[in-house]
Amino acid sequence: METHDDSLDDFERRAITLDGATKTVYVAGAGPAVIVMAEMPGISPHVARFARWVRDAGFTVYMPSLFGRDGAYPDAEQGLAVLERACVSAEFRALAANESSPVTHWLRALARLAHEQCGGPGVGAIGMCFTGNFALTMMLEPSMLAPVLCQPSLPMNDPSGLEIAPGELAGVRDRLEREDLTVLGYRFEGDRFCTAARFAAYRTALGDRFVARVLPTDAASPDPPPFFARVVGCAHSVVTAHLVDAAGEPTVAARDEILSFFAHRLSP
Repeated sequence: METHDDSLDDFERRAITLDGATKTVYVAGAGPAVIVMAEMPGISPHVARFARWVRDAGFTVYMPSLFGRDGAYPDAEQGLAVLERACVSAEFRALAANESSPVTHWLRALARLAHEQCGGPGVGAIGMCFTGNFALTMMLEPSMLAPVLCQPSLPMNDPSGLEIAPGELAGVRDRLEREDLTVLGYRFEGDRFCTAARFAAYRTALGDRFVARVLPTDAASPDPPPFFARVVGCAHSVVTAHLVDAAGEPTVAARDEILSFFAHRLSP
């Protein structure tokens, strides 16, 4: 993987206004829509690489800019500054269990718009790290059919907490049961931000509708970008910074399972 910024010039840059808020969204591909939400510290080259894999699998990718400098290689100091700003932003609930981040309302509207624009049975979404739980909350939007939670890390101060309001969680659970849908979740065994306790809480909340995948710590790339090496400091980013792009690797198997999940749920 290159160690410089990604120009993102193979994506169309759109300014999308929903619910009175305008955000930049990078769009590419054709087919049913999949919303790719970046991890900290933003749309890095590794996040863009994953979005391209989704695009090349036959989907229209919508990649919203939620924090950080778009396309930036994850530097430790700059990345930490982005994290600190996001933790006090009104859009996120970084430190509060049993609350949903306000930005999820905008993301649900984006899912609705993407479905209108792309057609098909519905929309998929994947959140990572800071955005990891957002795809679950987005299940309150009827067009959302395929939620993936990669190393969901909020709330940061409660390892067994869930970043979703109880009433919304009940609504999601009811919909999963009613429509026979599932949620995929991924983490590394040694992740100190997305712990075994958090996955246990998902299992308690969602039952068999939560399908957990726990990868061994030694399956993570030993040479991630500086932000992940110095600030994160553990095996964490399953399909981006810690993915080992080689045949037979557990992280590649996880990536391929996610793409198959999208294809299964979103194929006409």
